Amino acid sequence: MPRALISVADKTGVDQIAWALHKAGIEIISTGGTLKSLRDAGIPATPVDEITRFPELFDGRVKTLHPAIHGGIMFRRDLAEHHQQAVQYGIEPIDVLICNLYPFEATINQPGVTDEGAIENIDIGGPAMIRAAAKNHQHVAVVVDPDDYKRVTSIIAEHGIHGLDQQLKRELAARAFEHSAAYDSLIASWMSTDRFPGELTLTGRRLASLRYGENPHQQAAVYEFPGTAGLHGIGGWALRSSGEMSYNNYLDATAAWGAVCEFDSPAAVIVKHSVPCGVAVDTDIVAAFERALAGDPVSAFGGVIALNRPVSEELAIIIARRKYDVLLAPGFDEAASERLEKRKGLRLLDTLGALRPGSQDYRIIPGGILAQTTDLATADVSTWSTVTNREPTADELDQLAFAWSVVKHVKSNAIVLGRENGTVGVCGGQPNRVDSVRMAIERAGDRATGSVLASDAFFPFADGVEEAVRAGVTAIAQPGGSTRDSETIAAANDAGAAMVFTGIRHFRH
Repeated sequence: MPRALISVADKTGVDQIAWALHKAGIEIISTGGTLKSLRDAGIPATPVDEITRFPELFDGRVKTLHPAIHGGIMFRRDLAEHHQQAVQYGIEPIDVLICNLYPFEATINQPGVTDEGAIENIDIGGPAMIRAAAKNHQHVAVVVDPDDYKRVTSIIAEHGIHGLDQQLKRELAARAFEHSAAYDSLIASWMSTDRFPGELTLTGRRLASLRYGENPHQQAAVYEFPGTAGLHGIGGWALRSSGEMSYNNYLDATAAWGAVCEFDSPAAVIVKHSVPCGVAVDTDIVAAFERALAGDPVSAFGGVIALNRPVSEELAIIIARRKYDVLLAPGFDEAASERLEKRKGLRLLDTLGALRPGSQDYRIIPGGILAQTTDLATADVSTWSTVTNREPTADELDQLAFAWSVVKHVKSNAIVLGRENGTVGVCGGQPNRVDSVRMAIERAGDRATGSVLASDAFFPFADGVEEAVRAGVTAIAQPGGSTRDSETIAAANDAGAAMVFTGIRHFRH
């Protein structure tokens, strides 16, 4: 008689697949809480200790780690020598393994969890069985995901255990190794105290397949990191509308969310192609959004909005007048939701309880991964030094702090012109800094007069400063550190402008 071993922490749907196995004439072996659950459902099941002739030991730490179990899973049915040894030692084959692991992720996310509590939820026997069955998948079907129960159940119900063909067994084995690898990766990350460990163990759980990537000919999917149990959607963004998020939507939303998290006062950020085109801070969120939009209304069309205050009906009416792709905000009142959900193509993401930008940043390169700590440096004016004859006024210093908070989110060479806590000209991603200055000034137009300028890195020549002060910029913030700093300082002095050195660079490649 074929046999199946069932041992699951997540008992979702386990009684249905167990009934299907039982009706197909497959003997069921089980352990602990799974055994009780099956028997409570009226499904006959044999305890593991009747197979091993050994009791569970050490508070259940050892129960399936036994030759009668692993031998039944591991022996090759196509080798006579393996059959002879199985008979010699009384080992019966196990043909199906249904197993998933102790809830380590959920455990470490519980408030106040102790190291002891977490460690006791590190599964040992489960991964050992899963890996054994996956290795021997030519002869054993291993199922770790409740989402696969329905398919396996329907095949067994119609064709019996032999209906599980080699292609399906290999697919299930791959899922099993993924499940085990992700589990080990989460444990390693939790245990590690090294920001950059000797072996990087990143893993992700597929949240959704996307229609396509950056372009229609590219395939794409979005994955979430383990350790975010209980959050709604990736990073805690809860999709409140019917439209699906695209690959580019996720990239732009990430850029907008990172920028708006810079501010405590009511703030609005509008992003286009991962670059802020309008940012503003004000006393209320409606005014902040209107001023962010005024920063560059042409580029804002079809962009992504991030707000750090809930959306009221008043603000929803204003937003609904134009086309946007995504709106992130910490809540929407009922009238606002009703109005905005009617906007075709607009995705609403509720960020209430969402994760803030992480401390690690990763980039894929051919054959490897680059890792760095995230640029979380804030605008601390107390550390800045004035290098010109004229010190910035208190208002100029406030505006420089605002512009400096924005410039770190713009692609290098990044230039931000700001006034009255709003951007009036933004440019980045140019091969040289003076072109970025010129383009930011062009976008600002007359608003450049009386504005301040933030540059993510030093000016290699005086030409960028000369262009800025000629357009009416009155104060500049830059890191300093160029061999030609004296020339840029002289250019600012000649125009009566103030300049501060921040001592921090904000490259964003």
